[in-house]
Amino acid sequence: MDEPLDVVVIGGGQAGLACAYFLRRAGLRFSILDGEPGPGGAWRHAWDSLRLFSPAQWSSLPGWPMPASPDGYPARDAVIDYLTRYEARYGFNIERPVEVEAVAREGDGFSIATDSGPRKARAVISATGTWRQPFWPDYPDQALFGGRQIHSADYRTPTEFAGQRVLVVGGGNSGAQILAELSLMADATWVTATPPSFLPDEVDGRVLFERATARWQAAQEGRTIDLPVGGFGDVVMVPPVKEARERGVLHAVAPFTRFTRDGVVWQDGTASPVDAVIWCTGFRPALSHLAPLGVVGEDGRVATDGTRSFAEPGLWLVGYGDWTGAASATLIGVMRTARSTVAEITQALA
Repeated sequence: MDEPLDVVVIGGGQAGLACAYFLRRAGLRFSILDGEPGPGGAWRHAWDSLRLFSPAQWSSLPGWPMPASPDGYPARDAVIDYLTRYEARYGFNIERPVEVEAVAREGDGFSIATDSGPRKARAVISATGTWRQPFWPDYPDQALFGGRQIHSADYRTPTEFAGQRVLVVGGGNSGAQILAELSLMADATWVTATPPSFLPDEVDGRVLFERATARWQAAQEGRTIDLPVGGFGDVVMVPPVKEARERGVLHAVAPFTRFTRDGVVWQDGTASPVDAVIWCTGFRPALSHLAPLGVVGEDGRVATDGTRSFAEPGLWLVGYGDWTGAASATLIGVMRTARSTVAEITQALA
């Protein structure tokens, strides 16, 4: 406990594992502190039927490809199984469940306060992702509503909403996939701030990653590049979403204006009874453990040069979104930023 490690990685999901792969290759002494009781990171909390929108070969961490899935798009359980076996394959030192409470500067390194005692390290990689920080929009009279409200972070299966009148709020892939399955057994209405953007059937996460890579390479070289419109926030037509389109239910309505005790009021003044609302409205970076360092800005992010904190150069952040590297919140996209991050750490500690 008294001997500082070279690196402590906070978070044992896909970003933490990708970093661990390169840390081990670099020969650095490190440990992963993971708050989950088992492998899988945020995937442990995804809804039962979630599908990746990339084929398995385009959803792999460094060093070991994800096994192919029968219909091309791996399900949540397949991802958790892959991450579990990935950990075992490389034998990473992962401590779990360990909740990191605070990271503070101590001399030339860091003191990491946890619920199982302190840790010390010369450098820290924060890879906690966003799942623990779901974003809930604020609507008038929201507290007045007597029905059920949950975030997609807590949604599991449509059976608990069978026969109910449900609003699915949010125009991204989570909203589309949840609406698709919920519409089979509930009176589901899809609510989006703007009309949802659907990608062509032949465009999936593989194509989006190629586009993100091309943009990243162009930016590195000081070039601009003209590519088709479409990004990771657009709806990928995975099989369940295609099926919903064929049933004619894949359409959205404009947002309501306020809640009532038993429903919502729409922009034209009409009211509708509602039993439940599922907020598919995204997440924010889970960075409360970095508060003692004073590096988290008003926007909830940390100012970085690549993945390295400007204000605290012994801190790196991996896997939170494009502000920590293009496509870095995806299974395959995190490899690039994990590799460059570990290369920087190795140089900094030399």
